[in-house]
Amino acid sequence: MSPPEVMLWQHLRSSKLGFKVRRQHPIGPYIADFIVSAARLVIEIDGRAHDFGDRPDRDVRRDTYLEEQGYGVVRIDAGAVRRDLDSVLLLIADRVANPLHHHASRDGPPPRAGEEL
Repeated sequence: MSPPEVMLWQHLRSSKLGFKVRRQHPIGPYIADFIVSAARLVIEIDGRAHDFGDRPDRDVRRDTYLEEQGYGVVRIDAGAVRRDLDSVLLLIADRVANPLHHHASRDGPPPRAGEEL
């Protein structure tokens, strides 16, 4: 894990925020930095390398795959973890409490726009 991931993990582990978080969790061909299974939320910590080369395109493909599997994805800049960890923790707690996607089934992808729940 990168130093920002370690910093974040110190606050996410042991359900300190009221929900269980796993680290380095496999989902299909990918390894999520962190996952809150109960909220179907993947948390990715992105360093500067994610801004260069083919990484942005790879991240889009990864996020699309994860969303097709029924997960919401939140990407957090590694610098934000270093500068303002409290705000990052609030963001994560808010996303867990108020997910952007409402799933009809936890076993499949979220409904597409216009589909009934």
